[in-house]
Amino acid sequence: MIKTSRVVGTSPDNVFAVLADGWSYAGWVVGNSHIRDVDAGWPSVGTRIHHSAGAWPAQIEDTTTVLAVAPGKYLELEAHLWVLGTAKVRISMAPMHNGTGTQVIMEEEIVGGPAKRLPALVQGVMFRPRNTESLARLGDLALGRDTAAHNTTEAPLQ
Repeated sequence: MIKTSRVVGTSPDNVFAVLADGWSYAGWVVGNSHIRDVDAGWPSVGTRIHHSAGAWPAQIEDTTTVLAVAPGKYLELEAHLWVLGTAKVRISMAPMHNGTGTQVIMEEEIVGGPAKRLPALVQGVMFRPRNTESLARLGDLALGRDTAAHNTTEAPLQ
């Protein structure tokens, strides 16, 4: 199991809002370059994101499926890693006790395919930097949504 965490200076609901926007997936998941489609009802259990990984023209088409969800608390996914195999990814959100943000934890476990045969240490070396960067991007998008919401003002009626 590869575990990565980050504190994001916004609420769990703002973090979850990014996760609930399937079209934002390529904006924060390192390695995914294009979203082809998002099933209606995302992120309900069983819905999928249809995405491409890699650089054009050598993109690989794949999917990610929701396994479990509790809005504002966690999202659990089955992510296909093309020829490497399949991973179970859980992203959990918990408010900080001092009210200054959200502890976001990403746990990834390779559950199928050739990558599963790699020792845990090697898996960590391969995937932890990617997951660290993914959480940084997720946090930036969540903060951006929070900032945009706070900067919205109503124009006076004339």
